[in-house]
Amino acid sequence: MSYIEKNNPRMSASRFGFMGKLWFKIAAAIVVVLVVIGGAFAWKTDSVLKKISDGGLLESLSRSIPGVNNDVKGEAEGRINILLLGMRGVDLPGGGNLADTIMLASILPKENKVAMISIPRDLYVTVPGTGDKQKINAVHAYGEQKGEGQGMEDMKTAVSEVTGLPIHYAVRTNFAGFKQLIDAVGGIEVTLSQPFDESMQFNQEHVCDSFFNIPTGNFENKTVKYFSKTTQTYKTRVVASYPLCNAPQDTLECGGNFKLPAGKQTLNGEQALCFARSRYATSDFERAKRQQEIIQLVKDRLMSAGTLTDFGKVNDILDSLGNNVRTDMKSWEMKRMYEIYGGMANPQIYRRVLENSEEGLLYNPPQGDAGYILLPIGDNYDKIRDMAKNIFTMPAQTDIKPKI
Repeated sequence: MSYIEKNNPRMSASRFGFMGKLWFKIAAAIVVVLVVIGGAFAWKTDSVLKKISDGGLLESLSRSIPGVNNDVKGEAEGRINILLLGMRGVDLPGGGNLADTIMLASILPKENKVAMISIPRDLYVTVPGTGDKQKINAVHAYGEQKGEGQGMEDMKTAVSEVTGLPIHYAVRTNFAGFKQLIDAVGGIEVTLSQPFDESMQFNQEHVCDSFFNIPTGNFENKTVKYFSKTTQTYKTRVVASYPLCNAPQDTLECGGNFKLPAGKQTLNGEQALCFARSRYATSDFERAKRQQEIIQLVKDRLMSAGTLTDFGKVNDILDSLGNNVRTDMKSWEMKRMYEIYGGMANPQIYRRVLENSEEGLLYNPPQGDAGYILLPIGDNYDKIRDMAKNIFTMPAQTDIKPKI
């Protein structure tokens, strides 16, 4: 306190009265700002939940009432199965509705265990509700033709048929959402034992459409086999010919030639997506193994304190989810799933990739009219269903770690 204040009590009291009022106003202003931010955040969260699923904040609140059952599907049985789908994006050229990634996540909350089973896009299955056979990645596209959200329902049916497990929920994200999510959490850190080079996949020719519109002069022929009575042998004839095109150079995905150096590095959203999608330089099965590892890295970043306490990151995460993710979970079910998974301390992870090997439980038959396809060993799903049922107790897949 100054000399003047010591010798002038009225001035001193006046000053402290003023300062007290000032600090009260500042404190009040801070509280108001926090309330507004909190309200805006709750509003945004509710808005995002409505975009992602049916139902919003009010339904979530109703589930918080004491006595109201808020168990998610599968929780009472002790095992929750969620189908994860990744695709280019609705209405985008190049097969926007085809499922590029098909992965089943199975959660045992009480045992602190999580399993991931990747299903290759070329598995030949029966399209639900029909007698038609198609590659499983096309099931979503056929379903969406019947109505928004039907693709996820048909994929759940198809995967349930393959694995023998009830599929309780499905989550679908597009490429844009995946990139934005990676960027929102600050990227993911990977360590490569050798350089990674995908020089073919993103610079290949396709059947000409509005996106692939630079003719190459090449054609893709559709052929059928027939029995020649003249020669008494089977022959092949061309029944249709489709011109092939490249995309313009400046529109090529991943720059046309995607490369990563060896060693430790942090991938941004674009790099992580290209790394997760690359398969020509390795295989669809190796890609599935990389995708499982990437999902674990993303999960770790999402659940980290540095992410959950950073309002800017959470806001960016909500933006990426709201515009690019769809699920058949209700908003209260998403909240409950977050609580369940958040309560699992460092869960033990079990991983499987269906592939064309004895251990992978699939084989590749001689190529016919359907092109390259995969079928279950034994021509039934018995072995796959046994694996899916007992994945938490059976020996680990010997080659589950990706080669790159």
